[in-house]
Amino acid sequence: MEIEFLHSDDISARFTLAGPGQPFANALRRAMIGEVPTLAIEDVRIYDNTSALFDEMLAHRLGLIPIRTDLDCYVPQDQCGCGGAGCDRCSVTFTLSVEGPGTVYSRDLIPQDPRAVPAVENIPIVKLAKDQKVVLEARAVLNRGRVHAKWQPTTACGFKNFPVVEVDERCDGCGRCVEECPRAILEIKANRVAVKENKLQECSLCRLCERACLNTGIGDEPAVRVKSETSRFIFIVEGDGSLPAREIVERALGYLKSQSDELCAQVSVLSGVTRDEDKSE
Repeated sequence: MEIEFLHSDDISARFTLAGPGQPFANALRRAMIGEVPTLAIEDVRIYDNTSALFDEMLAHRLGLIPIRTDLDCYVPQDQCGCGGAGCDRCSVTFTLSVEGPGTVYSRDLIPQDPRAVPAVENIPIVKLAKDQKVVLEARAVLNRGRVHAKWQPTTACGFKNFPVVEVDERCDGCGRCVEECPRAILEIKANRVAVKENKLQECSLCRLCERACLNTGIGDEPAVRVKSETSRFIFIVEGDGSLPAREIVERALGYLKSQSDELCAQVSVLSGVTRDEDKSE
C-alpha cells in the first residue's frame, strides 16, 4: 500500500492511495468518518435563558460546534477510569454568560482547558435583544462519529478511482472533446489531444469527451478513451477544524491496523483451539 499526499493543511487533504482494492478504500473512508474520536458538547446545564430559543434548541446548537481536540490528552469515556462520571481525562467543561443586545458566538464559550477551544470562533448561536441573557455550563466529551454525527471530524470525505485517459492514432485534433470537457483538462498538442500537465487527477470520469468524439463520425469507437485504475484511488478529506486533516487520515489508518491485529489474534486463538480438539480426538 502506498499513500502520496498531494495537498494537506489543517482543514483539507488530498492524497492518492495505491495498492489495495476498493473494499479497503471504502473501509478507510468509513473509519475517517466514524472511528476517529473528537470532542463535542454532550451535556448542557442552563441557569438562565431568556432568549428567543428554547433550551433544547440552544443545547442542540451547542452540540454541533466543532471543538479542537488533542487526542494525546483525552480518552473516550468508555475507556476512562472514572467510569463515565466525567473527569479531566475524558471531558472538558465550558461556561457561557452573555447579556444582550448582541449575538452570542462560539468564541463566547470559555473552556476549562485552553487547548479545547471552538474550532471556528464566529459561529452564531443565538441573537439576544436588550435585557435578554444566556447563562449556562456545558460539558464536552470524547466520542466517535458512529455514535452521533456531532462527533464526526469530517464535513466531506470521499474517493474515486484514479482516471486514465488514452488517445489513439486516429485522433485528428479536431478539438471537439476539448470543448466538451467540463474540467478543462484536455488540450491540443502537436495536432492531437493530450492531457494538460498535472491535470489528470481533476478528471471526473464523465466520459463526455468520448461522446463528443463519437459525434464527429469517427466510427463505433472513440479516439479518446477514459478508464479508471481498479487499485488506485484519489481521496479528498475536509475536516471541521477539530483535528488537522492529515491527523484524521493517520488516526483512521491506525484504527484499521488495530482492528486487523485484533482479528489476527482471534483467528490464531481459534486455530489453536481447533488443533487441540483434533489432538484430543
